[in-house]
Amino acid sequence: MSFRPLLGNGRIRTAGERLAKPLTASWANSSIIFDRRRWACREAEMRWTAPHHLFVLTERGGTSQTHIRSDGSLYQGRDGPGALTFVPAGTERLGAYRDVDLTYSALWIDPRSIPPGSDHLKNLPVLINKSDFVTDALLKSLSCEISRGHVPDTAYMEHLVALIALRIRSVFDEPVKIIRHGSLGSPVVKRVRDYIDAHLDGDISLGELAHVAGVAADTFARRFKATTGLAPYAYVIEERVRRAETLLHETDIALSEIALNCGFSSQSHFTATFIRLRGITPRAYRSDVIPEF
Repeated sequence: MSFRPLLGNGRIRTAGERLAKPLTASWANSSIIFDRRRWACREAEMRWTAPHHLFVLTERGGTSQTHIRSDGSLYQGRDGPGALTFVPAGTERLGAYRDVDLTYSALWIDPRSIPPGSDHLKNLPVLINKSDFVTDALLKSLSCEISRGHVPDTAYMEHLVALIALRIRSVFDEPVKIIRHGSLGSPVVKRVRDYIDAHLDGDISLGELAHVAGVAADTFARRFKATTGLAPYAYVIEERVRRAETLLHETDIALSEIALNCGFSSQSHFTATFIRLRGITPRAYRSDVIPEF
């Protein structure tokens, strides 16, 4: 087995390679893919092109030398913890690396189904080994959650991608235009809330909610927050916890079943979210509302 990026085509030559099994997850029919792995070798040469936009964060380790030529520019330096790279879809990279021993997290985004607020990525140039503490924290947090078996839902990932896309644009020192949006009407909010309530046990995407509202996806999140005080993802999570509270109070259903009924990926994800929002475990909450005599 030899090293190959998760997506794309090209040529790779390595020497003294050591590999570990990657950790992957995907959302929205693979329009968003997360890929975390360790890569180690004495040296490597790579010519590669992928159909997805690519964000790469070096979490640990690094290289002694890194040379990358792309879009007519040349980067010469080294990889290290916190190094952030962005490659637009369809861009060819020619890379040479020495003394590689690093762990990285990669986020692949299909430009054909780009999440709201991220369509400007296709117009950005290649970014090699820059740094941004917000993107660093977001990707590390995602990596940690997935490694623990907590796979976020599609709406969360769409928000995360949109935020990272805005952060990448700020790295290029391009001003981000702030657009103010009005609130949503009461009938629209009711339709969205009814849809959330009916699909709370499934994977609810931001695009689906925008479609229900009849509002363009790139403005829906802002208008929804202006109306309810919560971002759509935060609202969905709050509704899941509220439904869980009802089931804990009124039934003796097992915690694992409640987790699935409320749309959590696992019982541990349910417990962690409940503690974060309510400051108590679901089991302790059930004991408090239904005391044992």
